[in-house]
Amino acid sequence: MQRNSLSAIFVILAAGVLWGTVGPAEILADSPAGPVALGGARILSGGLVLAVIVLVRDPGAFGALPRTAWPAMLAASAATATFQGTFLTSAARTGAAVATAVTFGIAPASTGLCERIVLGTRLSRGWLAGTACAIAGCAFISLPQGGGPARADFLGIACGVVAGGCFGVYTVSAKRLIDGGVNMLAAVPVTLLLGGAALAPWTLADLKELAEPRSLGLVAWLGPVTVALAYWLYVTGLRHLAAATVGTLSLAEPLVATALGIGILHESLSLPIAVGALLLLGGLILVSVSWPASGRRVLLKGSPS
Repeated sequence: MQRNSLSAIFVILAAGVLWGTVGPAEILADSPAGPVALGGARILSGGLVLAVIVLVRDPGAFGALPRTAWPAMLAASAATATFQGTFLTSAARTGAAVATAVTFGIAPASTGLCERIVLGTRLSRGWLAGTACAIAGCAFISLPQGGGPARADFLGIACGVVAGGCFGVYTVSAKRLIDGGVNMLAAVPVTLLLGGAALAPWTLADLKELAEPRSLGLVAWLGPVTVALAYWLYVTGLRHLAAATVGTLSLAEPLVATALGIGILHESLSLPIAVGALLLLGGLILVSVSWPASGRRVLLKGSPS
């Protein structure tokens, strides 16, 4: 068993809670900027915040990053940039609830498969059961609601699927960096800034729209809080848990997004959403449980990496 797995579970869930505010915040702000431009501004601002913190604490940290870390960092950067554009495009076309449910319904499976292929980690029975339960919950949440904002859109759904795959690539890349002893306080802002640079053409094209008060307020929340703080919480928890377990725990995000949609955006609590929320909660609990070979459950312990 990994030490401090209980605290790691709560740290990952805290990151999921912060990420769960992204879609509702985008809807509330109603920014005139395009989704890809917002995604670029989000990770650029978050990366800059983390970079400044690193430079203040350890000015030589960036120069000390080993060359062997660059393949994983470049993979994480590409996944980050693609995720921002596809997820926010999916939210704009299908609605925040559907986009979040699709993306994070795919994320656990993509993370588990990437971890199995890249790191050779065995997937536990608890992970399989919890992931199946949570994905079923996401499917219920993503069902179109009568009279609601959710709508079927093939391109939007496809973007959500791609975003879910990118989440898995990022998680396993970060896990590989951690297992290699790389200083993640330096590696994370590098991946964010490189990802933001890849989206710079869209960000610069919408610079006028991004300078409007609604956009500035949105980016002020999305960058420092849902990127700088959330990503740091995420990689901190990833040190003590298997990537597949972390991928499924991230399903707290659609649960939070749904709760905010009901509580703040005044969306109705339909039967499918209620069932989906319960299945999601059940999946998160199952994944937070270790399942030893004897079949005896040990509550709130992370799966070994």
